[in-house]
Amino acid sequence: MAYGVAEDPGLSPATQLDAVEYPVWRDLLVQIAADNGASVDVINLFKCLPKGRYTSKDEVMRDLGEASRRAAMSNQNPYPERDRSDLGREAFGEQEG
Repeated sequence: MAYGVAEDPGLSPATQLDAVEYPVWRDLLVQIAADNGASVDVINLFKCLPKGRYTSKDEVMRDLGEASRRAAMSNQNPYPERDRSDLGREAFGEQEG
């Protein structure tokens, strides 16, 4: 066990939530976290919270799982590359040469 070494508060969403007066709007929560030196990951997590307004820290903590899922899905491309070599062929049908 390491003594005197603590987790960086900028990496902990829970630590950031302690610095907030409730009720709070999601956008204000993001701004407060940014002003307090939160990491980009924590800020993006707060941006992905499903509700616009929170009345307590417990309410935010319950929604962090959903926010985490949303943040993870935002890294996926919703429009995967498609083979566009035969674009429009279905509309005009196969034409024999």
